[in-house]
Amino acid sequence: MGDRMNEWVIVALGSNLGDSRVIILDAMDRLESLGHDEFLRSSLWRTSPVDCPPESPDFVNAVVAFRPKGELSPPDLLAHLQSLEREFGRRPKEILNEPRPLDLDIIAFRNEVRSDAELTIPHPRSHLRRFVLAPLAELLPDYVAEGWTANVRSLLDRLEDGEEIDKICD
Repeated sequence: MGDRMNEWVIVALGSNLGDSRVIILDAMDRLESLGHDEFLRSSLWRTSPVDCPPESPDFVNAVVAFRPKGELSPPDLLAHLQSLEREFGRRPKEILNEPRPLDLDIIAFRNEVRSDAELTIPHPRSHLRRFVLAPLAELLPDYVAEGWTANVRSLLDRLEDGEEIDKICD
């Protein structure tokens, strides 16, 4: 896999409203149609909310990685993810990081680097988030996104404690 690392699209999934486990599994199934050959799914993880309003419920988080079909571009993927979030009941946010039935983030898109009003790739805080790195380490521990200083495994090992995270199912 090492020689094809720059071909991956990585999407993080999170939910802390509704039946989060079912929502994440269903969203993973729906995302699979965007990839060809390998479609990798992490385990589901229960995680404490990070930078969320007080009393926010725990999240269920996961990560998928795939090589996209056809001419899928980052803006196309973003539009698809936002549409999927709305299908699962996400409303425009009123409060930053408020509870939501489905949150989908593009962590990396091949070896692309971009930053504009709509989209930043790689995701600007993903390398600091245990709820992204732990699931991603199951799939691609040696992956290094453009601009990262180390691979997933090393970044995860460097994180300080504080974020609660437990694997809930494979």
